[in-house]
Amino acid sequence: MKVIGLVSGGKDSCFNLMKCVEAGHEIVCLGNLHPSEGKEEIDSYMYQSVGHDGVKCYAEAFGLPLYRQEITGKPLNVGSDYAKTNEDEVEDLYVLLQRVLKEHPNVEGVSAGAILSSYQKVRLENVCERLGLKPLCFLWERNQEELLDEMIAGGVNAVLIKVAAIGLSSKHLGITLGESEPNKSFRQTTNLPLTGQTKRSHF
Repeated sequence: MKVIGLVSGGKDSCFNLMKCVEAGHEIVCLGNLHPSEGKEEIDSYMYQSVGHDGVKCYAEAFGLPLYRQEITGKPLNVGSDYAKTNEDEVEDLYVLLQRVLKEHPNVEGVSAGAILSSYQKVRLENVCERLGLKPLCFLWERNQEELLDEMIAGGVNAVLIKVAAIGLSSKHLGITLGESEPNKSFRQTTNLPLTGQTKRSHF
């Protein structure tokens, strides 16, 4: 199926795109949600925004059109379930995907790098259902050690640019997945080894 790839600038969203292609899907465009101009990062329950300025390089590397949407909403509806809530940040995703469908009406699926965040996945599924799209989350609930090894073996050259989890410190900044591979003590410090910048797994 034809797919839009949600990308944040992080390795999870990128690796899920690789899995989509491996499964026979066609990535026709990329989508990104970003903070308002002048902001590097926002406190979002839903979106990763660190490094968002590098997303344009993704589009150039893939040779695909990129659709970007400013995050104007706030995390208002934070329950375990989600229903359409005006001015919630989830509705910014709805607007983005609606725009994409106008330009690419044959798109049927949405690639997202969700791994462990039920909060995020529930909201992605809600938006996709409202637009008649299928969420493709190939990394969902994967074993973290196995996933890390698979990313390294697959040639993902990701660099850690922020740490915000117990067990990680500034000394981990700038290391790549490959450099972390032999560091068993690093793996033991967190049950989310390099698969999300915080306890949440973001787009």
